[in-house]
This record gives sequence, structure tokens and C-alpha cells, in this order.
Amino acid sequence: MAVRAPGTRAFAALALAAAALAPAACAPPGGAPRPMTAGAAVREAAAIKAAFVHAWDGYVRYAWGHDELRPLTRGWRDWYPHSLLMTPVDGYDTMLLMGLTAQADSAKRLILDSLSFDRDFPVQVFEITIRELGGLLSAYQLDGDPRFLALARDLGTRLLPAFGSPTGMPYRFVNLETGAVSGPVSNPAEVGTLMLEFGTLSKLTGDPRYYDAAKRAVVALFARRSPIGLVGSAIDVRTGAWTDPDSHISGGIDSYYEYLLKSWLLFGDPDFERMWDSSIAAVNRYLADSEPTGFWYGHADMNTGRRTLADFGALDAYFAAELAKSGDTARAARLMRSIYRMWTLHGVEPEELNYDSMRVVSPGYELRPEALESDYYLYRITGNPRYRAMAKVMVDSLLHYTRSAVGFTALKSVLTKERRDRMESYFLAETLKYAWLIFSPPAALDFDRVIFNTEAHPLRRTWR
Repeated sequence: MAVRAPGTRAFAALALAAAALAPAACAPPGGAPRPMTAGAAVREAAAIKAAFVHAWDGYVRYAWGHDELRPLTRGWRDWYPHSLLMTPVDGYDTMLLMGLTAQADSAKRLILDSLSFDRDFPVQVFEITIRELGGLLSAYQLDGDPRFLALARDLGTRLLPAFGSPTGMPYRFVNLETGAVSGPVSNPAEVGTLMLEFGTLSKLTGDPRYYDAAKRAVVALFARRSPIGLVGSAIDVRTGAWTDPDSHISGGIDSYYEYLLKSWLLFGDPDFERMWDSSIAAVNRYLADSEPTGFWYGHADMNTGRRTLADFGALDAYFAAELAKSGDTARAARLMRSIYRMWTLHGVEPEELNYDSMRVVSPGYELRPEALESDYYLYRITGNPRYRAMAKVMVDSLLHYTRSAVGFTALKSVLTKERRDRMESYFLAETLKYAWLIFSPPAALDFDRVIFNTEAHPLRRTWR
């Protein structure tokens, strides 16, 4: 049954609510971060909530029932031949946390009435797991409706054939209907960023297949680390042979490290603690880089540790959060200072920066959340108000440069601020969620009892 978007009257009501919350047009930020009063934090949280409503309104009006909004052309984009409702699934738990009841109700009806995984096409296991499976699991834990868990179980079962390689590491793609697999050359992130979702699915359903498959994949990958403890950028899941020895903490490897730590914290499995301790020691020895421009993490050959590249970017910025969560707040604080410098260099962070020359290597900004994610972790763990002040500068610049008449849009270049017609679902799931949580009271989310998946879907250990 197709679900219709809210009617004109309902849409007008949403727009009025957003207008009531919306601040005056944001001015471009500048200068050092300044201390915030409690009242200023409340106003900032309200502005971020209004930004979410603005983004969701654009989706409702121009992309309802599809995966993503195209904000500049006022159209939509689906990832596959049939929509999997990426934006509603990804954004639902943010609506619940923000108390956006009307928006959450409409998203829930759309998901439960229209979402089906009985589709004869291949999907990317990693992206579908972190966005769809993670979103459905957090929706179930926050909302309590068993239909969310039923959808999650159906999806998880359809993804299981991906793990049928000779090594146990998953193929990149699997057909949701037939189970046919493809994409044997993968990377540590796509192999190792399934444990939180598949493990939680096992714990909530009592079916160990999901946990066992995901853990087997991580253990197989970890066993193939180099003699100095690093992993490379690409691996063949059929043979276990590395096809690219470039080691780093950036995209393609990033969330592998994140999930080693978080899988230990969520499940209490000592194998993950052992793998994290071994991995972080190697990362800090061979990839950490102290330069006159700041403290960074670069690239090195996985077998020798030889520095190969002094690049750091938006996707690397998550690592300060992992350092802080693991207890290494000293390194985390140093890295966050570098992240903030990268963000403020041109008003918004670039996709990639050479930290020796401070020259932008890849100029785009894809509405990414990682800098705000790390800022949130450091603020909640240390209580230092400086992190709120830094977040205000980053959030205000983000809202200023990316807001469009319909939603928000990525930038082709942070140098020219030229826009790109794309609003990924993670903007609602991650970027605005972390931004809002920084300025919200601690009671908005029990930080100490929640583990966020890499798409910022909060998962709780509700099992024994």
C-alpha cells in the first residue's frame, strides 16, 4: 500500500512550525570560538532542530517515498530500481530524540506501510547495514513497535549470503531476493563495519547466526593484518590477499577501527577488546603524525610503516571520538584542535587536506558529520565548554553555506562554495543529530548507555 505525503494543510503547519523556530539567516562565522551561555545553547539547539524540519519538509514535498532529496532541482534520487526509503529510515530516530512527533508519525507510517526488502536487485552490504538495518534496530529500541524488528530481521537474513566467501569475509554486494553475491575485492570498512548491527539483531531475536557471521568476518580480517599490526586499503575476500597496502584511518578503513572498540563496549566480548588494543597501538605508532600544523593521522605502508601521504580529511575526523571513548582524551583533544583548524581554514571542512602544506587536496563538502561527532564525544566526556563553542562555529558555517530554499545541499568546493545537488540521508541521521545533541541537555540521550553505530543510530544493551 502506497502512503501519501502529508497534505497541503499539514505541510503548511510544518512550515509554520519551522519558521517559528528558525533563526535569522546565519552569518558566516569567523574568529576563535567564544564561550556560550546556557541561553545561547538553547537557541542553538532550536536552530538545529529547525534545520532538521527544513530538510524534512523538502523531502516531504519533493522526494516523498524515495531515498533522497535533490535540493537544488527539487527532485529525488533512488539508490536502486526501487526505493528503500533511506531518508525516512535514517532520520526516524533523530525525529524521536528531537521530539518531532508529527514528522516521526508520518515517517513511521511510510516505513511500515511501504518498505519491503523483497526486491530482485543487488545492494551494497555495508551501506544497507549501517543505514537501513541500523536505523530499523534503533527505531525498534526507541519506539518499541515489533514491526521494526521484523523488518530488521528480514533484511538481516537477506544479507547473510554475503558472508559465504571462503574466508568468511563478506562480498560487497548481495541480491536481496536471490542471494547472489558480487564484489570480491573489498576493504576493511566494508568487511568490519557490520558487527554492531548484526550482533544487536542476534541479541534481540535470540538467533546467533547474525552475530557469528559478522564476528567471523572481523576475526578473519584482523588475522590478516601485517606483521607490524596495520591493515591495508583493499583485500580479496575469496583469497584473503591484500590488493592495496596503503594504511590509514580514512574512508575504506575508518569504521573498522570504530567497530572494534564499539563492539567490545556494546557486547562485552573480550576478543574485540584484544583486537582494539592491538590495533590502536599500531595506529598510534605508525600513523599518528605531529607536525608544526598540528596533530594528525597520515598514511603509511601497511608492511613497513613508511609514511606515504600526509593527507587528512572529513572522513578521518571521526577518530577523535574513538580516542576519547577509549579513554585517550589527551590525543583526542590534540586531534580535535587540528580538525577545527581544518574546518575553519576555508569556512567549512574540505573532503581532504594535505596537512604539511595545508593545501586542499579534495575540495568538496558532502554534509559529513564526523567533525561534529568527535566534538560531541569530547564535550560529553570532558565537560569542557570549549567544545560547545567550537561546535557553534562549525554548525553556523554549515547552516550558512549549505542551506537552500529546499533542504540543504553538499558543496562541490569549500573554496568557491559552489553547490552540489545532493542531500544524503546521513545528514538527518548523523550531522544534525550530533549537532543538536551538543547543545541539548544531557537528559536528551543517556550517552553512557548508548553505543552509536557509524550512522549515528543509538543502540542499547537491553539484553543480559
